[in-house]
Amino acid sequence: MPKSAGTTTAAEFWRSIMADWKMIDADGHIREVESDVFEYLPDYYKNRRAAVLYFPLLPHHGWHRQAGLGAVGASFLIPTLEDWRKALEQGNIEAAVLYPTRFMHIGQVGMAEFAVDLSRAYNDYLYDRFLRAEPRLKGIAVLPLQDVPAAVTELRRAVKEYGMVGGLLPADGLPRPLGHSEFHPLYEEANRLGCMLAVHSQNSLRNNDLFMWRGEAATLAHVWPQMRQFTNLMFSGLLGRMPDLKIAFLEAGCGWVPYLMSKMAGRMGEAMTPANLIERGQIYFQCGEELTTSRDLELLGEECLFWASDFPHEGIVDMGKAVKEFLSREDISEAAKQKISYKNPKRLYRL
Repeated sequence: MPKSAGTTTAAEFWRSIMADWKMIDADGHIREVESDVFEYLPDYYKNRRAAVLYFPLLPHHGWHRQAGLGAVGASFLIPTLEDWRKALEQGNIEAAVLYPTRFMHIGQVGMAEFAVDLSRAYNDYLYDRFLRAEPRLKGIAVLPLQDVPAAVTELRRAVKEYGMVGGLLPADGLPRPLGHSEFHPLYEEANRLGCMLAVHSQNSLRNNDLFMWRGEAATLAHVWPQMRQFTNLMFSGLLGRMPDLKIAFLEAGCGWVPYLMSKMAGRMGEAMTPANLIERGQIYFQCGEELTTSRDLELLGEECLFWASDFPHEGIVDMGKAVKEFLSREDISEAAKQKISYKNPKRLYRL
């Protein structure tokens, strides 16, 4: 990135750079409030409102982000539609794809019927509160994989009625891995619809038995499930049979991908290799936060990686600052930045 010159202030310089740079935020978040989403549940819940909301609608995990002296919530934000509009302007973002926060845990819901009701309520809420009034915001549908036919129906409804650009696959919580044949009808529907599916990491109830320290959980809780699901999906061979299906892996970076690809080499039989799927434009990975990004670009290429703000998670409340930090990186070429921040997510989400 060129340095500012003359009498131009640093702020003016960065405003001019960002004004000329097209950006798509491939993974932003809302922080849905359960009492708000409750209003979109079927009417038969309404006469039990206090009882239903006394308990969390979705299971969570034992690593509370705000507990104790080491909490991370100094810049905590529950973004409204206006907050997201402000963020889009701050970062000169052409489009942002919205993922849930609490409802990321949909895979841990034990009752299939309740998972179906919660998924429909969340998708109605997302459309009504955010997508309907702001075309720059694009939605990812929550899906009840506990009932695959219902998940197929809900993906079709969210895409066709609400214009959502993909569906959520929980990285953890379900009793079977995502490559299991039970889930194949959902992949077939996404292939027909021409929409992507996203394996998005989240903390899990299972983490309560795996870690001893908060920092340890924060280090490993996202990447382990991604590695497991990526490996399982690759060995399933399903992407090779569905050429219009695109799957993205989010919230765990991409530094782990070259390692797994090397371990899979020579073991995949008739299944299409990850390298072939990258070449066909079917698998994508979030990148940008690791020290290894330049190496990952060399090993994976520039066509399968994308930038994401994660706004407002991890205390990220200034979109302009997040964009500036990415654009100022000197270990990524300008050509690669253009693909990572715009061309690749545009292709992934078919925007």
